[in-house]
Amino acid sequence: MIKTAIAMIRFFVYLIRYVPALRRVKKIEREGRIAERDELVNQGVHDWARYVVSLSGGTVEVVGEENVPAEGSVVFVGNHQGNFDIPILLGYLAKPKAFISKIEILKIPLLNQWMRLMQCTFMDRKSPRQSVKAMQEAVESVKRGYSLVIFPEGTRSRGKPVGEFKSGSFKLALKAGVPIVPVTIDGSWRLFEESGMKKGHVKVTVHPPIPTANLSKEEAESLPERVRAVIVSALSEELRG
Repeated sequence: MIKTAIAMIRFFVYLIRYVPALRRVKKIEREGRIAERDELVNQGVHDWARYVVSLSGGTVEVVGEENVPAEGSVVFVGNHQGNFDIPILLGYLAKPKAFISKIEILKIPLLNQWMRLMQCTFMDRKSPRQSVKAMQEAVESVKRGYSLVIFPEGTRSRGKPVGEFKSGSFKLALKAGVPIVPVTIDGSWRLFEESGMKKGHVKVTVHPPIPTANLSKEEAESLPERVRAVIVSALSEELRG
């Protein structure tokens, strides 16, 4: 636990060091230089995410990144093993991306400002009305060209078999009409869960994109299980569920 406490201190010190960069990015945004803002934010987030992963001493291997479309936005759909899944995807997949976060994250100073600049969407799961509004905001964000990450399980598996993929999560990609890129995360739960930070190796497998435009009703309904089958195919038998 001492290692975890030290890591958290280093995490917040890192954020404080980046306050001048944050001010610069927000100034650029006010001036309407959006492309420049996005470039600086993406580089800062990439560096931050890799730093966070390095605090655990873990290593990350990426296979199949060539499957990520170079042009246009996508929805990355992954299994959700642990707390480090988001930093791993932000730091080790080159294509810029944001994600849908619990609204409680807005209480964390500095981090919340960077997440807004990333074009993240914040969802209050206790409020169905706000959740619907947040989902529409996410759709519009993807249509503007910002890729997003979703975890259809809805909760972390922590090294247990992959859970059911909730169909509601896929409405984002279907309404935006962009490809889904399935991503298998294997081993992230070892880096940071109830027992604190530990070393471990994580393998990220990026699968070929799955189009969502012009799907029939039957194809759309089968999409969650189809994507889940692709993702679990890169896991060991005991984690497939």
